[in-house]
Amino acid sequence: MSGYRDTFRTSIDDPEAFWGAAASDIDWYEQPTQVLDSSNPPFYRWFTGGVLNTCHNALDRHVDAGRGDQAALIYDSPVTDTRRSYTYSQLRDEVATFAGVLTGLGVEKGDRVVVYMPMVPEAAVAMLACARIGAVHSVVFGGFAAKELAVRIDDAAPKAIVSASCGIEGKRVIEYKPLLDRAIELATHKPDSMVILQRPQAPAAMGERDVDWADAAAKASPVGCTPVAATDPLYILYTSGTTGKPKGVVRDNGGHAVALRWSMTNIYDVGPGETMFTASDVGWVVGHSYIVYAPLLAGATTVLYEGKPVGTPDAGQFWRVLSEHGAKAMFTAPTAFRAIKKEDPKGTFLADYDLSGLKYLFLAGERLDPETLRWAQDLLRIPVIDHWWQTETGWPIAANPMGLEPMEVKPGSPTVPVPGWNIQVLDPSGSQSEADVDGALVVKLPLPPGALPTLWNDDERFVASYMSAYDGYYLSGDGGHIDADGYVFVMGRTDDVINVAGHRLSTGSMEEVLAGHPDVAECAVIGVADAMKGQVPRGFVVLKAGVETDEEQLRGELVQMVRDQVGAVASLKDVAVVAALPKTRSGKILRKTMRGIADGADEAVPSTIDDASVLDALRPVLRR
Repeated sequence: MSGYRDTFRTSIDDPEAFWGAAASDIDWYEQPTQVLDSSNPPFYRWFTGGVLNTCHNALDRHVDAGRGDQAALIYDSPVTDTRRSYTYSQLRDEVATFAGVLTGLGVEKGDRVVVYMPMVPEAAVAMLACARIGAVHSVVFGGFAAKELAVRIDDAAPKAIVSASCGIEGKRVIEYKPLLDRAIELATHKPDSMVILQRPQAPAAMGERDVDWADAAAKASPVGCTPVAATDPLYILYTSGTTGKPKGVVRDNGGHAVALRWSMTNIYDVGPGETMFTASDVGWVVGHSYIVYAPLLAGATTVLYEGKPVGTPDAGQFWRVLSEHGAKAMFTAPTAFRAIKKEDPKGTFLADYDLSGLKYLFLAGERLDPETLRWAQDLLRIPVIDHWWQTETGWPIAANPMGLEPMEVKPGSPTVPVPGWNIQVLDPSGSQSEADVDGALVVKLPLPPGALPTLWNDDERFVASYMSAYDGYYLSGDGGHIDADGYVFVMGRTDDVINVAGHRLSTGSMEEVLAGHPDVAECAVIGVADAMKGQVPRGFVVLKAGVETDEEQLRGELVQMVRDQVGAVASLKDVAVVAALPKTRSGKILRKTMRGIADGADEAVPSTIDDASVLDALRPVLRR
């Protein structure tokens, strides 16, 4: 491990020299005057004084270098039976034209643009067009309901919204325009205009402020790249908090470009002309980092896939995509492989495809269980790499660095801290835990480039959420340990954000919906272990006194309410009516204890409990 150890040590001992060297892989209009500005901790800034453009680094520089005819983006949509490839020149031209659409609508440097799109090439085009003109994009996952979208519109205050008439989930067509219209009704902030991509599966009726994508693009003139400061924001991406209001994670231009470019070579071992298939959604951080930005910054080819791992039309779709497009590396969530394993446990469909070009499978978004790891290793006969990171970090915290120094895989571990990430395990007193002893997983400051510098318009919450628990450390919210070999083991969340199929969702937002039912007096939602999705929410409601209702009908109403107000992605299908919820003497619901019992632990009654009989009565319900 000497190659890894030397690199890691240098990144921690002399981060300015380390990241200053990494920055040479990026084109700068003006070189940074300072690599790391540590004058105002915990608000560290990278590459101050530097001026660049992320879109130029992702597209124009490769065209200028003579590789304009290389494939940049491949769109593969089994749900619409569509395949389309864009060269670097073609994608640059599409992006430059749509940037002209945005500027024609009055969008300027620093303005926000909400992107509410399905998995189509135009989603990436919209993101890159914002980067091209220095606007700040905020992509909202197309599965979110109108209420959740409205909250994000109010926080980001966008000048414009870019959307599509519909998305496609399996065999279902979901009309986006009514959701968008309802969100704007609910929102206090009103955008000036909405650009709508019309899809033939469900064309949308257009309103006064609506602009047809195709019509606008046909009239627009392409525009060039706007120079921006390295510390200017590139995007805002909202992540669930433990309260109802989502947190707007900010990503800056300079640190993001340097870190993602470095990660492609050293973690994923993917370079110019090679293909990466990341099966995620642009609405999540994985889609931002490893569908859109990182592969293009590296001059690679990225595959944008619209569909599910199974069912459209069979469980061999991932194998088909990998074979047809000659991918060297694949990145997805363990949930996807559990779905394939359930549908095709013997890997029968794999025999139909040539995967000789596939060198690595990377999995992240939730803990990779050892059984799924073994199944994938036995089936593919290649390194299957678990790695750990978060929306806030933007790129991996711990990984097995395939391009730097491949290491032995230990089931249950995402391997070692990535250079730049000084991971430590602390006990509640702030002391470092011994090897193999669980504690809070934290990162010693400063965080490396690419991590969030703050939250959108909320420095106070940034400090309170991430920097206040342990002085000088970033609190990941995950617990775990580091073994004697330096391998990190991430054991689970320490807060009430749950991880459903790689999507972080707030139980608090679901509780807010359940509590809104007229028959419900109080409620709790917990995340419990699930063999397919990693975690799923379970709801528990206490009815108001004197209420008599059909419990089956009530459950259906509550599930539908969460689907309507949070979105189908929440996957809440289990709601139990109970007599009471276990609480502490101060009135806090014992969610952690409930989770432990539901996951099979023999939880003792906490000393802080108000009424032990309430918990005892709930045990059979939790364990069913």
